Amino acid sequence: MVCEFIWRGKTHRAKLDEPVDLSLSLAANGESNPSAWYVESPIMEPVRGEGFVGEVASGGSVNFRNVTFNPHGHGTHTECLGHITEKIHPVDPLFRDQRAHFPCALITITPESQGEDLVIDKQALDGLEALGWPTALVVRTLPNDISKQHRNWSNSNPAYFTVEFMNHLVEHGVEHILVDLPSVDREVDGGRLEAHHAFWGLPNDPRPGCTITELVYVPENAPDGMYLLHLGVAPFMNDASPSRPVLFPLEA
Repeated sequence: MVCEFIWRGKTHRAKLDEPVDLSLSLAANGESNPSAWYVESPIMEPVRGEGFVGEVASGGSVNFRNVTFNPHGHGTHTECLGHITEKIHPVDPLFRDQRAHFPCALITITPESQGEDLVIDKQALDGLEALGWPTALVVRTLPNDISKQHRNWSNSNPAYFTVEFMNHLVEHGVEHILVDLPSVDREVDGGRLEAHHAFWGLPNDPRPGCTITELVYVPENAPDGMYLLHLGVAPFMNDASPSRPVLFPLEA
């Protein structure tokens, strides 16, 4: 099964029966999903009241649980510029008012050592010129071991992106970036969030239709190259929402 779409004047065919799911599941077991920003494990607990228990195993008729979690700290999520603005612009309307499918490139990058940090700079984007600067970009960082699927990233100083990297994306019209890291910025940066600001053009030239997706996982068997991305976002009226990005490879 294929889906045809036109990009840069050419017809491309995406193979819908070969999806590459980039999302990580949310679970009440803290060892089953990644975490960041010092948040505790998600909580999923049955509702209890007079004569009612929301758990079949405890005698209830249905499982009926409250779920407590943080979109930024528990697994794959997509955020908009409302993440760093005084007014909390929600991410959900972006995918109601606009499309959710985008031409997308997947690239693999080895961060460079700079002192105590691991940094991703704009020269890592040199190969995108040949791919034509798509609307969306997925960045897989090395090493890419499966521990990323359940790692606690807090207090680990993960790799991050330079302002020059983000400016390069903005200059070439990239609207959505997806990364397998907890943030595009340094874990401890004094609250500057320079990469976020650069990508969203804040404060002078805001890009309200653009998104950053963090804590994805790109499997090893997905080769670098062009895909069709479906960016599925849960309908939360919040600056960030759990999401399920899926890549579909293109026919040669």
